[in-house]
Amino acid sequence: MTACVSTPTPHGPARDSGSPESHAPPPRRKPFRIAGADFSASLAVFLIALPLSLGIALATGAPLQSGLVAAAIGGLVAARLGGSPLQVSGPAAGLTVVTADLIHQYGWRATCAITVGAGLCQLGLGLLRVARTALAVSPAIVHGMLAGIGITIAVAQLHVVLGGTPQSVVLDNVRGLPAQLAAAQWEAVTMSGLALAVLYLWPRLPRRLGRIARKVPAALVAVTLATVVASLSGLRLPRVDLPSWSNHALPGLPEGPVLGILAGVLTTTLVTSVQSLLGAVAVDKLVAGRPEQAARVPRSNLDRELLGQGAANITSGALGGLPVAGVAVRSTANINAGAVSRDSSMLHGVWVVVAALLLVPVLEFIPLAVLAALVMAVGIQMVSLNHIRTVTRHREILVYGVTTLGVVLFGVLEGVALGVAAAVATALHRLAHTRISHHEQDGTHLVRVRGQLTFLAVPRLSRALHLVPSGAPVFVELDGSFMDHAAYETLQDWETAHLAQGGTVEMTGPAGTRIAEPEADPHSHCRPWIPWRNHSYPAVAPGRPAVARPGEHQLASGIGVFQRDTAPHVRGELARLAREGQNPSQLFLTCADSRLVTSMITASGPGDLFTVRNVGNLVPLPGEESGDDSVAAAIEYAVDVLRVASITVCGHSGCGAMQALLSDADQAAQPVPATGARAAGPGGAELAVAPGAGPVTPLRRWLRHGGPSLELLSGPGQELPGLVDRSPADRVEQLCLINVVQQLRHLRAHPSVARRLAEGSLELHGMYFHVGEAQAYLLTEDGSDTETRGPRLFERVRAT
Repeated sequence: MTACVSTPTPHGPARDSGSPESHAPPPRRKPFRIAGADFSASLAVFLIALPLSLGIALATGAPLQSGLVAAAIGGLVAARLGGSPLQVSGPAAGLTVVTADLIHQYGWRATCAITVGAGLCQLGLGLLRVARTALAVSPAIVHGMLAGIGITIAVAQLHVVLGGTPQSVVLDNVRGLPAQLAAAQWEAVTMSGLALAVLYLWPRLPRRLGRIARKVPAALVAVTLATVVASLSGLRLPRVDLPSWSNHALPGLPEGPVLGILAGVLTTTLVTSVQSLLGAVAVDKLVAGRPEQAARVPRSNLDRELLGQGAANITSGALGGLPVAGVAVRSTANINAGAVSRDSSMLHGVWVVVAALLLVPVLEFIPLAVLAALVMAVGIQMVSLNHIRTVTRHREILVYGVTTLGVVLFGVLEGVALGVAAAVATALHRLAHTRISHHEQDGTHLVRVRGQLTFLAVPRLSRALHLVPSGAPVFVELDGSFMDHAAYETLQDWETAHLAQGGTVEMTGPAGTRIAEPEADPHSHCRPWIPWRNHSYPAVAPGRPAVARPGEHQLASGIGVFQRDTAPHVRGELARLAREGQNPSQLFLTCADSRLVTSMITASGPGDLFTVRNVGNLVPLPGEESGDDSVAAAIEYAVDVLRVASITVCGHSGCGAMQALLSDADQAAQPVPATGARAAGPGGAELAVAPGAGPVTPLRRWLRHGGPSLELLSGPGQELPGLVDRSPADRVEQLCLINVVQQLRHLRAHPSVARRLAEGSLELHGMYFHVGEAQAYLLTEDGSDTETRGPRLFERVRAT
């Protein structure tokens, strides 16, 4: 029997490729079909979720099996009903403090009922479609909340690591640390130290051993190793105790003050919702950076995600589980493992159920101190130095600090409320405090505005502007991101009057550029490239006097435009790079062709790329540079000093160097003319290519490094690289593609590159840019293998 196979086409629905009747009904989709990538990803996530779920349950003071219930429900319910296909939900460290406080005040069964209530609130918010509103919370508040929770977790679990029992209040735990240190149980400390050492060292194992080892989660290795050592050593340590499922506690009606219970429901709803929604947004960003997944995974539906989280919390609370939220660590592991659908998260929930039913005797060997060390490490990681640097750079460190201290000293809900109040106060302070100054130097007046320009600052702005005498040249520098209508009208009215009196006005700064020059141009979304697009960019907006000097050449004019429009935007970032030095992510080796603008086609900025450009994007083999070591020196510096993570070789269509190579080969097969021939390259550029005619020019000497690419093109029976969606347009395009692959081979011959490839710390990538179509292509293989297995294909990069 011949089976009909449904084949999807690039431009339409699936076609029946096996049946001769075009009108035959399409074959039915097989149920329960799981992709291999989802299956392997589910195992990776399960191995991380199992020890963390037990550790979080231990940290909250809940029954340990409640962590397993929450992990299973997060996989089976939240993943199935939620709107973020690759987000993995379960018991989250961010909920530890909230849950522990609820258990302390109302007991475990009441906490389960509060979890159900929080789930119902999430369902209501999802039906009201207000999920996007949660994203309006300042990131400084969210990061501060997580940092405060992390500090609380770390301080509490440190007592368990030392062999003691934590208190319910952070300050009590801090005050009790000296006594706990004096009475430390060294067996617990030793096993916790072993687990922490493995957690730290496992991701840092070098070379091939590290690549293999990192396939197994560090948390699983740490818990397993410490458990085995503790069992073989015969240490008497408190261990995991999973009660019988027949005695599992289910929710009960909470008893206590109504306002307190409602506050618990509100806090749980707030933390679970914000963490899950921000996690879904982060998942979208991670997926967007991986083209192979972005093409198959839809973006998150935040309202549906809130509904899915609400259903999961109702189910988890009803079955005696911890509150559920999206977990960043597990979601990242899911994406990195190559998951392509929600099946991976659902299957990980199945594995948790299997483990909870069949692996109870094994789990009960785990020492509690080892789980505490694992959770303490998670708490420490929640205080992110990167987040602190980010909020400091955006001048929101006060909001971050207030939120963190509020969570530590008073609780999550109180800390978030204090953070919101600090954020509002900071915003009002910025709006109300604007610094305006006036200076004169050599007859030129400078009016500088620092801060947001609102109606409150209009009187001071008017006084500063009227200090400028009639007919004088003046620069107005606006350093702020906001200007209201009152300030705008004041500035425009003064400018009109000053120009009428013969003066000149030059606006600089972020706000000045946008308001003084309204973006009516249909290409305004591509404003940074306007000077390049028409080659005659006006220095100022229509109706304003030009500031360019007579006879000023195009380069100087372009630099002037940069100083006026772009420099105010990038000055802060460039100042940071000047202080910290360059730390590029990759070496980008491409052609010197003037049509190839690397920052434009890679959407990169200052400090992102270490760029090398030469004629033909060639990489000479070691020892064949003939006195020119510039490319080899750049490769060595980028790989050994800057420690870039990847190298990209980028070719392009219509390459003059490749045309010269082909012309050289064609003329070599013909009688040599009396005078040297010259081939016209793109844009009319001439390249001396005639073999054996005239002197050997520096260009001819350089192009000989492209000889191996030309030999591949002319070789008999050679399987050549190509494009996935079409055939190469001509021999020049075919040679451009071959040249990219050949230069990747040359790269691997350089000792520094070969060493980093062997360590697994460097990747090679090939890229082809079609200038006329403005379309980029990437090699479907990463170019780092040492053997060529069939023809290489370049795949079109889709818009994201």
